[in-house]
Amino acid sequence: MSLQAAHQPPSSLSQPDAARVAFVGAGPGDPGLLTVRARDYLAAADVVVLDSPDHVEQLRAWTREEVEFVVTSERSSGTKPLGETARATLLVRTAGRCSAPSQLVVRLMDGDPSAFSGLAVEALACREAGVPFEIVPGVSTAWSVPAYAGVPLTAHERSGSLHMVSADDPQVDWALSARDDITVVVLGTGRPLLEALRGLAAAGRDPQTPVALTEHGTTTTQATDVTTLEDAIAVLAAGRATCPDASVAVVGHQVELRAELSWYETKPLFGWSILVPRTKEQSGPMTDRIASYGATSSVVPTISVEPPRTPQQMDRAIGGMVTGRYEWVGFTSVNAVRAVREKFEALGLDARALSGLKLAAVGGVTAAALRDWGLEPDLVPEGEQSARGLLQAWPQYDEVLDPINRVFLPRADIATDTLVAGLQEGGWEVDDVTAYRTVRAAPPAAPVREAIKGGAFDAVCFTSSSTVRNLVGIAGKPHPTTVVACIGPATAKTAEEHGLRVDVVAPEPDAVVLVDALAQHARAAAAAVRAEGRPVLRPSQQRTTGRRSRSRR
Repeated sequence: MSLQAAHQPPSSLSQPDAARVAFVGAGPGDPGLLTVRARDYLAAADVVVLDSPDHVEQLRAWTREEVEFVVTSERSSGTKPLGETARATLLVRTAGRCSAPSQLVVRLMDGDPSAFSGLAVEALACREAGVPFEIVPGVSTAWSVPAYAGVPLTAHERSGSLHMVSADDPQVDWALSARDDITVVVLGTGRPLLEALRGLAAAGRDPQTPVALTEHGTTTTQATDVTTLEDAIAVLAAGRATCPDASVAVVGHQVELRAELSWYETKPLFGWSILVPRTKEQSGPMTDRIASYGATSSVVPTISVEPPRTPQQMDRAIGGMVTGRYEWVGFTSVNAVRAVREKFEALGLDARALSGLKLAAVGGVTAAALRDWGLEPDLVPEGEQSARGLLQAWPQYDEVLDPINRVFLPRADIATDTLVAGLQEGGWEVDDVTAYRTVRAAPPAAPVREAIKGGAFDAVCFTSSSTVRNLVGIAGKPHPTTVVACIGPATAKTAEEHGLRVDVVAPEPDAVVLVDALAQHARAAAAAVRAEGRPVLRPSQQRTTGRRSRSRR
C-alpha cells in the first residue's frame, strides 16, 4: 500500500488544507532498529517533528535535503521540555501551516508510539482539529533495551508474569508486582525511576532481587549495571550510580541470565572510537563493519580528489574507448572508475559505449564500483589486490588472439610505474593517463586534531601509505595509546617510518578485512588482560592510567 493510500479519518472531520500527520516509532536509539516502514515515511516527509535536537543529524541519512525539522524542546540550551498538551498544540499548528494535503508531517516518537508516549493526547488533538493522521509502530524500548543488555524478559523454565511500568505514572499499585516470580520493566530516568524502585521495595519486593540498570540502550555508549533492588535504590539516591542516566530498569531473576547472555556490550570493539582517514565516499563499507562490532567511527578525509590540470589527454582517451582504440581498460581504484564515469555522463554516453572492451579491476571494491555502473569486469586478481597482483593476473599480449595491443590506464597523478612497466614488458602499449589528482586535504577542525594527538581515539585504520603521510601532515601523530591498524605491509612500513608502532596488519589488502583484523586484535588483547585478572579498558581509557610500556619509535 502506498503512503498516499494510507487510512485517513472520516472526510467530514478533515481539514481540506491540512497535511497528513504520521506518528512514527523511532525505536530505542540504534538507527538500525528503525523499521523499513519508518524509513519510508522519513524519506517522504516534508516536516519531521521530534523531541531531541541531538537526533537531527542522525536522521538526515533517511530524509530529503529540503526536509524541515521541528524540535519540541531545545534541551541543549536548557529550555524546559514542552508538556504533552503543548506538544500536541505545536504538532497541530505545524500540520496546519503546510499548504497541501499531500504534504506529510512525521511525528517521530521514541520506541513504539503506542507505548509510554504522548500519542493519545497528540492524536486526539489532531482528530479534534480535523488533521488526518496514521500510526506506524516501532521497536519498543521496553523489549529491545533489555534484549541488548542480555536480559531476556521471559524463559520457559523460570517465567512468571511480566509487568511493564512507566516510572512517571503516580497511580501504579506496586503491590501487584511484589511477587518474586514477576519480572518488572520500569521505564524512566532520574528521580521518577528512584521513586518507582522505592515503591516496589515498600510493597514488599525482596531487597535482594536482581536489578539491571541500563543507560543509552542499544547505542554504542550503552552501559548496564547489575545490582540488587536494595543497592540500586541506595546508589540512585546518593547519586553514585554506575549508570547515572539509566532509563530502563529490569527487576527480577531474569537478570541473572545476563552473565551468560550479554552479547552487545561484549563485542570486541564495543564503545571504541575509531578514526578512519578516508573520504566519506570510500568509507561506507568500512564504517558499516566498524558499527557491526559495536564501535563508532569518525571519517577524516586526508586527501581531496580533483580533476587533472590538463584534461585534454583524458578527453582523447575517452574518445579512444568509444572508437575502438583499446583492447583493455585497467581500473586501479574506485576514483578511476568515478572519473571515467563522470566523463561519460558529461558527454551523454553510458555503459553501452564500452561494449567490446575488456575491463580489469585491481580488486573487489573497484570491481563493485564497475558493477554499480552496470559493467562486469573481465579480470580481477584472485590473490594480492594491488597493482602487482593485477599485473600477475594480466595476460601477455598475443598478436594472434588480441586484435589490438593497446591498454588505457586512467589513474591518479601519483600512481607508481609498476603496472605500466610490467604491461609493456608483456607486449602491451599503454596509455597511462592522469584521470584525477590527489591533493592533501585541509586540516580537520581543532577539536579533532586535539582528539587525535590527545588519545581520544581508540584506534586508527590506515588504508594506504598516503593516508598515513597526509594524516600526520594535517593533524599530527596519533597518541601512543591509539591502536594503529594498517591495510598491508607497505602501509605499515610507512607508518613505522613516521614513528608509529603498528599493532595490526590486515592479512588481505581490503578495508573490511582490516576492520576484522582490528576486532580480532582487540578480542585477543582483552582475553589476555582478563587472564591476568585485570579490568579490560579501551585504549583511550589507558591514557589516563599511564602510557604503554612500549613507546613509538
